[in-house]
Amino acid sequence: MRHLIIYAHPNENSLNHHLLQTVIESLQKENHEIEIRDLNKIGFDPVFSLEDMQGQYAGKVAEEIQTEQDYISRAEHITFIYPIWWTGMPAIMKGYIDRVFSYGFAYRCDQGVQKGLLKGKKAVIINTHGKSHEEYERMGMDRALSLTSDNGIFLYSGFEIIQHFFFDKADRASREDVEIWKEQIRNTYSHPILNLNAETR
Repeated sequence: MRHLIIYAHPNENSLNHHLLQTVIESLQKENHEIEIRDLNKIGFDPVFSLEDMQGQYAGKVAEEIQTEQDYISRAEHITFIYPIWWTGMPAIMKGYIDRVFSYGFAYRCDQGVQKGLLKGKKAVIINTHGKSHEEYERMGMDRALSLTSDNGIFLYSGFEIIQHFFFDKADRASREDVEIWKEQIRNTYSHPILNLNAETR
């Protein structure tokens, strides 16, 4: 299976980078094709410009956006890895969505009916955040995050979401916590729905 990982965190010593390595190792173990877009490393420009807007209306995108769309088009499964900062995506990931998930590529409207154009692609989302699950639930933030990302972006674009991880209290996670999270990730990528080899495809 062709896997694409879209990753956003500037620190190579971060928990997010550690989880990225767990995903890579899990996929390599099963001999999957893997492509990685580390948005900070490639210097992705997250600013949705007037030129971008005008291009979308005209059905055109910038060359660097076409490159990212080609990665997505080739992939059968996409993993998004990023921390929750200020109750949302880091700016570079949000800008990636703004610019790359363009009208005519990720979605369109047919006679007023929205249609996700990335149908058939599976997604796993891996997030870390500082507050506890209990705090987020008390504030209603758990539901808000799911609505704005899962419903507002990924399902809207046609993805089938296999798993969305929210790893809490990440800034003070114990070694035992991290090992549990890594095992959950490994179990997800060993699931048959994400582990179809060439003979069964």
